[in-house]
Amino acid sequence: MKVDVLLGLQWGDEGKGKVVDVLTPRYDVVARFQGGPNAGHTLEFEGQKYVLRSIPSGIFQGDKVNIIGNGVVLDPALFKAEAEALEASGHPLKERLHISKKAHLIMPTHRVLDAAYEAAKGDAKVGTTGKGIGPTYTDKISRNGIRVGDILGDFDTIYAKAKARHEEILKNMNFEYDITEIEKEWMAGIEYLRQFPLVDSEHEINALLKADKSVLCEGAQGTMLDIDFGSYPFVTSSNTVCAGACSGLGVAPNKIGNVYGIMKAYCTRVGSGPFPTELFDETGDKLCTLGHEFGSVTGRKRRCGWIDLVALKYSIMINGVTHLIMMKSDVLDTFETIKACVAYRINGVETENFPYSIEGEVEPIYAELPGWQCDMTKMTSEDEFPEEFNNYISFLEEELEVPIKIVSVGPDRDQTIERYTE
Repeated sequence: MKVDVLLGLQWGDEGKGKVVDVLTPRYDVVARFQGGPNAGHTLEFEGQKYVLRSIPSGIFQGDKVNIIGNGVVLDPALFKAEAEALEASGHPLKERLHISKKAHLIMPTHRVLDAAYEAAKGDAKVGTTGKGIGPTYTDKISRNGIRVGDILGDFDTIYAKAKARHEEILKNMNFEYDITEIEKEWMAGIEYLRQFPLVDSEHEINALLKADKSVLCEGAQGTMLDIDFGSYPFVTSSNTVCAGACSGLGVAPNKIGNVYGIMKAYCTRVGSGPFPTELFDETGDKLCTLGHEFGSVTGRKRRCGWIDLVALKYSIMINGVTHLIMMKSDVLDTFETIKACVAYRINGVETENFPYSIEGEVEPIYAELPGWQCDMTKMTSEDEFPEEFNNYISFLEEELEVPIKIVSVGPDRDQTIERYTE
């Protein structure tokens, strides 16, 4: 048995949570492989709305096994709040959720370091969520991190040593802070974590595969935020691409099966960083309003623009995408004309290849297609799609050379249409 991977192809916020929730009935296991509580996966069904930050999106579907992998960074306080809210709404977790002992812990001082580093950068700040993600991955790479498995040993000593090191850095930066209350919540989160199965997730996942169990690997953020292949330095601190599932779960490359790439029918970005197709006019505002483009975790307004096929082709190549899933198609319902960026013009030279850097003057070159100008939110089959929307899908499939297998026409679980064309 192979694992399937589901990930975002743009700058995050593509709608991964909803799709994982829809696909989970076909799998025995859902495993999150990277990122931290800066990622909010939103799911809506049965009149309820949920935002998951660290817990895999398969948690709502029956008795599936859900795994937080070693590539994830976990804040015990935020995890406790998230888990207790889910349990209060009637979703049992302790029987379903396993946590890798090798996952790194976000400390209270990591959050302070995040704020201090951003403040020091001034106008050059990256625009982090302030959740301590970057400093935690920094400690991981520099071999100074603390892990979930450490709470099973002499944790007080391990924690005190790591905290003292952070305090010395902050002292040298002259950054004032008070973590008294945050630390109390964090320690309560540590005690709460001890109630869950803490596992060697790489052994568990490979044993499940050997037992012929099906596994869906869930990514966070998006490909264009990948630490290696994204729009550096305005990126996250982990590998958001398909290869991250291998390192973030302990799965061999030859175990990768289907790769589901999720994209919006247009494009958004949160925080700082280049965005070639960003719109600063009424059209951009309209996309933001109709798409309810505000971060599920941070509440920050998302920047909006037309779909970028240059970046998407690059993402598809990097990830080996086998199936495309298009979200928020309904947001474009009222537009008379739909645009798609098919190339960049940089220093007077036209290119269809994603360049080393997209900072500076990058002029998007657009193809224009007629809009469908009808309400798609009540549609339940591709047979109901208007001709103009089918033409938009065909155009994208021809450009991207990968089939669009699933189309979302609204936020609810039921507003998801599978296409059966080959």
